Amino acid sequence: MHDSIGIPACFSSGERPVDHESSTVIRSGQSAFMSVYRTKIGGQCRLITITWCKNLLLHGLSVSVQGQYEDEQYRCKVELKPWYFWRKQGSKQFIVDGNEVDVVWDLKAAKFNGETEPQSDYYVAIVCQQEVVLIVGDLKKDAFRKTGCRPSLIEPIMVSRKEHLFGKRKFCTRIKFHERENFHEIMIECNNSAISNHNGADHSGCDPELEVRIDGNLVLHVKHLHWKFRGNESFFVSKTKMEVFWDVHDWLFSSGLRHGMFIFSPVGSSSSSSPLSDPSSTVTNPESGEDDNVDGSSRFSLFVYAWKVE
Repeated sequence: MHDSIGIPACFSSGERPVDHESSTVIRSGQSAFMSVYRTKIGGQCRLITITWCKNLLLHGLSVSVQGQYEDEQYRCKVELKPWYFWRKQGSKQFIVDGNEVDVVWDLKAAKFNGETEPQSDYYVAIVCQQEVVLIVGDLKKDAFRKTGCRPSLIEPIMVSRKEHLFGKRKFCTRIKFHERENFHEIMIECNNSAISNHNGADHSGCDPELEVRIDGNLVLHVKHLHWKFRGNESFFVSKTKMEVFWDVHDWLFSSGLRHGMFIFSPVGSSSSSSPLSDPSSTVTNPESGEDDNVDGSSRFSLFVYAWKVE
């Protein structure tokens, strides 16, 4: 849990190669949602990361593309400013290993519904060599019409999603474990005793517990959390066998702003054997050629960084 984990600097300027998972000070209340896709750009399989950030002042959209080397990233940033005269549609271009990559977006009618990333009525498209290699959002027809480019022959695959959530004892999110499924609601909750005794002091007067619910159903209940602050357990969601890993050591024994970490993934995927301390290991080999489906489920993992705030 002491690896360097940070939110990409969504609000800094400049469009140049940056270090993967750039180290940034986590600000209390700043949430971030990162979706990682694998597709082809310039004839090479690469990872594309779409990041939405939100703090008290503005939203930030960041698109990064993996370079020739795994630790090389090229990033385009867009600040979603609240002022009425800001253009809520546009495009930016950057170069990835000699290939022109365009990011085209339309957020004029985007509905955020109080969330960090838009829920509907928007698109963000990534274009290279007259192909739309990736679209996020529900206005796909508008994206193709605006760019005038054809769809890519390679269907992008979402390989992971990372969410930084802030709260006192409850952390909620919604996720699709498979594109053809409905959204599932995930609730992570730790009782007050578990998150108030964080300085390593006497715990004899409390017996903290951890609960994880999916669609209201209890899938994980950990008692005596001071002794079981790391572990994993299997369960079923819509007939798909899933596994959850948890590590809440820092909730219990560290001071200051700290996070618990949770990984949700289909049993049998490459992520199931990944150590909690190295979540990026699940997406560092985009050209492995391995089957992207395990028992009919997409090779996908959800990483939740649950940040405890006072």
